[in-house]
Amino acid sequence: MKPFLASLLESSLHSFPKLSSTHCHAIKHGYITDVYISNRVLDSYVKSDFLGHAHNLFDEMPHRDTVSWNTMISGYTSSGKLNNAWCLFTGMRRSGSDADGYSFSRLLKGVASAKRFDLGEQVHSLVIKGGYESNVYVGSALVDMYAKCERVEDAFEAFREISEANSVSWNALIGGFVQVRDVETAFWLFGCMEMMMMDDGTFAPLLTLLDDPLLCNLLKEVHGKVLMLGLEKEITICNAMVRSYADCGSVSDAKRVFDGLGGSKDLITWNSMLAGFSKLEQKDSAFELFIEMLRTRNEIDVYTYTSIISTCCGEEHQVFGRSLHCLVIKKGLKQVTSVSNALISMYIQFPTCAMNDALSLFESLEAKDLVSWNSVLTGLSQKGPSEDAVKFFTYLRSLNTEVDDYAFSAVLRSCSDLATLQLGQQVHALAIKSSFESNEFVASSLILMYSKCGVIQNARKCFEKISSTHSTVVWNAMILGYAQHGSGQVSLSLFSQMCNQNVKLDHVTFTAVLTACSHSGLVQEGLKLLRLMEPVYKIQPRMEHYAAAVDLLGRAGLVKEAKELIESMPLSPDPMVLKTFLGVCRACGEIEMATQVANHLLEMEPDDHFTYVSLSHMYSDAKKWEEKASVKKVMKERGVKKVPGWSWIEIRNEVCAFNAEDRSHPLCEEIYLMVEDLTQEMKWFETDNEFDEQASLLDVNHS
Repeated sequence: MKPFLASLLESSLHSFPKLSSTHCHAIKHGYITDVYISNRVLDSYVKSDFLGHAHNLFDEMPHRDTVSWNTMISGYTSSGKLNNAWCLFTGMRRSGSDADGYSFSRLLKGVASAKRFDLGEQVHSLVIKGGYESNVYVGSALVDMYAKCERVEDAFEAFREISEANSVSWNALIGGFVQVRDVETAFWLFGCMEMMMMDDGTFAPLLTLLDDPLLCNLLKEVHGKVLMLGLEKEITICNAMVRSYADCGSVSDAKRVFDGLGGSKDLITWNSMLAGFSKLEQKDSAFELFIEMLRTRNEIDVYTYTSIISTCCGEEHQVFGRSLHCLVIKKGLKQVTSVSNALISMYIQFPTCAMNDALSLFESLEAKDLVSWNSVLTGLSQKGPSEDAVKFFTYLRSLNTEVDDYAFSAVLRSCSDLATLQLGQQVHALAIKSSFESNEFVASSLILMYSKCGVIQNARKCFEKISSTHSTVVWNAMILGYAQHGSGQVSLSLFSQMCNQNVKLDHVTFTAVLTACSHSGLVQEGLKLLRLMEPVYKIQPRMEHYAAAVDLLGRAGLVKEAKELIESMPLSPDPMVLKTFLGVCRACGEIEMATQVANHLLEMEPDDHFTYVSLSHMYSDAKKWEEKASVKKVMKERGVKKVPGWSWIEIRNEVCAFNAEDRSHPLCEEIYLMVEDLTQEMKWFETDNEFDEQASLLDVNHS
């Protein structure tokens, strides 16, 4: 009869009606009193995740053995219910049942998942008391527990106690050092491990550490071992390798691994490749891959949509981005918070008029999370007017909604743009109160705020408090702060310290340093850095680096050299580079060259007012009135209007904004009267200076 019940239980898995029927059958025929049969029914309930019914049966069992207790403990730990498992383990010991290796290993698994180091230590003491520390299964569970609790030294000691370590033990130990990002120790252990023991559990965690261009050669060595062991078709390894190659900047190698999987790719493979294209700004490749996913009817999840939506970040991608929005609505994902958040961020990065679309989407989203609020706050901070971002931050706090480091960072950047020192100091105080002052993003925003408000000493104090964390964004902010203050040598000194202290450099670092060189006239130093970026620092120059270098040469009056640099660029110059060069030509009085650049810019961006205004001012400076009139005429014909500039002033903790000919302020009459008085005073001052100068010349001539 027992084999018949066993077959019934196997066929009843995951079907409660069948399972309960089999349970009733066992009760009816009196088999439920048999511990073996009860344990089989109990195990079936647990495997089917019917823990409530399993616990009822467990309580009704007249006889329990170690297997009964272990089955329940295993069920609760697998379901993430450590407290229930711990109560059962305590009850097991009180009932006189002896815990065995399986009991300890299953309980330690739950402790590791919950990262309850305090409970783990108690279990470890019981393991030693029971003499199980050399047991490979218990030992591996101890290593895994300490590793996941980030106690890697304790994990290493537990590993040494195992009599014969297996691949599970090695993988758990290596995984611990991977978790704390100790690259050197993780790969030292990898080198000590026998190749026959290596599997996907070994390689997949290690590959997550290889996310820097400087580690690309090491990644290729690991790839070689994967090929030697014949694991190149293991999907978890390949997925991790696609992501690592992309993180190292080698998208061609990532695509080679991706293509090598053929038809065995899973959704993670496709998403990893899509994320790689997106991260490396190969937008066209990302779009093509997404369309291929749609055509081949591959499964597409929320991560797929958020990845491809985040790729649409420029004016040229508006049509594709809005099409994706339509697809999201069609698929019924509009109220999925993460997808809507990605759409909000996408619209924010479109031209200013799309900010209304972002706000509309935000208001229609039912389940807003912190990312939703932060996305809008960041958008208002970036697109302005900046005082709206400050008001939104105040509104956010009034709702008792959690305010995190991103919110503080965004509002501090708005304070920087407004140059409102008093308001920035108040936000700084609030950040200290909320324990966010030491956060790298908040600290970098504080540095920029104080720098733009002219208080470089306070910026340096903020930097000194956090510089030891080796945060790239903080160092970049401080370098840029000194650059804005014309202290190029200090910026270069900080750059040298970054290199000496192994602080990770990125493209923003070089933008900041080149800007510092530009503002301080350090031409040779800046050009040398640009030349060494790719061969020495493994960072490929971007358009912003070339724009900074053009500005560097232009400020030194080296127009010809700036032109030669643009012509030698590996990529066609974008509007940012050309606008910088146009400014250089205007400053140096190179009207003919400026006209050529302007014509090229007008072809690229016919609706942008910058080029028209720059040309108009340049013709005014040269007293070429006909040419200026011609520019004005073209602007009018094309409907291009100059975007008015804004000015802000902080009065009694309130930010007031003004633009040209603005009369919206309630005190505008008094303001304009004051402006007229100040203008008249400046004219008198200028007249007095001219009179004094002429009098001095007469005195000299008379002498």
